[in-house]
Amino acid sequence: MLEQFLATQHSTVGMEVLVWVVGTILLLSFVALLFYQRRMGKELQSELAQLAKVKKNNIEYELVLKAMKLSTWHIDAEARTITYDNDYRGRDDCFMVPPDTPLDELFSRVAPSDKAHFMKAIDAICMGHTDEYHEICQIKVTHSDKYYWSEAYATVASRNTEGLPKTIVGTSMRVDERKAMETALMEARNKAEESDRLKSAFVANMSHEIRTPLNAIIGFTSVLPDVQGDEERRELINLIQENNQKLLTIINDVMNISKIESGKEQLVMSTFELNGILQSVADMFVPKLQDGVNLSTMFALGALDITTDLSRFMEVMNHLLANAVKFTSQGSIIVGYDAPANKRLRIWVRDTGKGIAPEHQERVFERFFKVDEYIPGAGLGLSICRTMAYSMGGEVGVESTLGEGSTFWFELPV
Repeated sequence: MLEQFLATQHSTVGMEVLVWVVGTILLLSFVALLFYQRRMGKELQSELAQLAKVKKNNIEYELVLKAMKLSTWHIDAEARTITYDNDYRGRDDCFMVPPDTPLDELFSRVAPSDKAHFMKAIDAICMGHTDEYHEICQIKVTHSDKYYWSEAYATVASRNTEGLPKTIVGTSMRVDERKAMETALMEARNKAEESDRLKSAFVANMSHEIRTPLNAIIGFTSVLPDVQGDEERRELINLIQENNQKLLTIINDVMNISKIESGKEQLVMSTFELNGILQSVADMFVPKLQDGVNLSTMFALGALDITTDLSRFMEVMNHLLANAVKFTSQGSIIVGYDAPANKRLRIWVRDTGKGIAPEHQERVFERFFKVDEYIPGAGLGLSICRTMAYSMGGEVGVESTLGEGSTFWFELPV
């Protein structure tokens, strides 16, 4: 009985020890599980935070691309292919091709003037000669033969075991507006520089042009009291009056320029008979013709009434005829007009003078421009003609053959 009791007690103690051991192991496992879950929770929270950060960075990255209107791409330097990843340029005619397109396809779209330099720059970064790339070039649009301006930046993203570029990443953007602005600014600068040069030449010319008749007036006036013969006196008086007229013409040109630029002179419309006015203007220039030159008129209609600013009309015709008389040493000068067509009237002055080279035919209407610096004149007459013609709703132009003569025309609305 005693042995049976002791065996039972020993069995009970063993069970208790086993229970305590198992319980302790379970408790320790539970505690370890709690610590493990806590650590996993922290790692999960960290990963979620990183994911949120990446998502935020992607959103910001995409926002920057959209705001800058950029496209992103990468080049496989070993396979020499290009793949566009994103395109936010907002145009459907930009260069964007399927993934893994050969670089030769890109080269074929570059403008001939930029192609050699563009290929050299791409080859340099692909072969590892440089780590960065920045080029501006013209690329042909998708559906026409026109070109757009593209500015691209790129850098080496990864290298192979030999240290040579493996992947190149870059961005492109269209810069048509910027290039147009640069071109406009360049043209404005060139025009300003040319205007400054012409104004300097104008001051020099004006100094000479004003001084020449003024010296003649002063010189002839000073000797006039000492002249005894009536014929010689009349000749001196005629020379003084001729130089007075030259001086007055120069001053009138300068005044007309000032009035035109100020914009204060308004049109004064009146109706007049065209044939009579043209004939009277032609008659005024007959005494000024060089020997061997005759002046005539050729009117399409027997009579024609028009309504415009008579003063400006006369000013334009005077300058056109003065120009013809100045440059015609032999042959003829004809003043006329064609029958009105499409509510427009064209009046012209045709001469057999020295003519104008094609490259100068538009420039002769620029202010202060002179084809021949040795011919007297300030270079303002034809410029005044164009400005006044525009103010009357018309225009002026020239058709000329060098050595054969010119036809200056003045077109008005009727």
